[in-house]
Amino acid sequence: MTDAISTILDHEFADPALLRRALLHRSAAPTGDLGYERLEFLGDRVLGLVVTDMLMVAFPAENEGALARRLAGLVRRETLADVARGFGLGQFIRLSRSEEECGGRDNETILADVCEAIIGALYQDGSLEAARSFVQHHWADRLAAATEPPRDAKTALQEWAQGRGLPLPVYRLVNRTGPDHAPEFTVSVEVEGQAPDQGMGPSKRLAEQAAAECLFQHIDKND
Repeated sequence: MTDAISTILDHEFADPALLRRALLHRSAAPTGDLGYERLEFLGDRVLGLVVTDMLMVAFPAENEGALARRLAGLVRRETLADVARGFGLGQFIRLSRSEEECGGRDNETILADVCEAIIGALYQDGSLEAARSFVQHHWADRLAAATEPPRDAKTALQEWAQGRGLPLPVYRLVNRTGPDHAPEFTVSVEVEGQAPDQGMGPSKRLAEQAAAECLFQHIDKND
């Protein structure tokens, strides 16, 4: 199995145990074993660094705010899961039978996490250049496709409310789950006269952005 995915990744691992670790979900690991979570933690940081470097080269005239919005869109869970599906990562993940029966191989969070773990494993096995090669291969087209920075949903929602003389949107933390190194926040947002919406993200800031985007899309359809 590792030979097949190594071919897909175009990287022969000097330490195949790193790749096996990156594919190991906690549900299939021995008791107390964190599976891929430490490599996921590392891969998240490596991905952010490489994509940031790509953005700096691709958009030399953009300010920090615009670059930050592009970065957030390119490293979010949905993008990672889409990348993972693109090269068939789900079939290689080591899951417990119960997790597999619950659809774990196509679970967006698991796919995103394992994709980050793969990046972490590539970094540890082949240095930054191995990780950079993978990220550039899978993210270059996504980066080039966005001619304008993604809309800042919180700002757009605030401006919409102010333009109609309404109070500012109100954000509330609904839930926090996950381990300390990879938390998942759920935030609700409410604007007077509109049904509230929720969003999720690895930080409260990103969860607020997701909630604002959901609500703004709802308003766009009905306003």
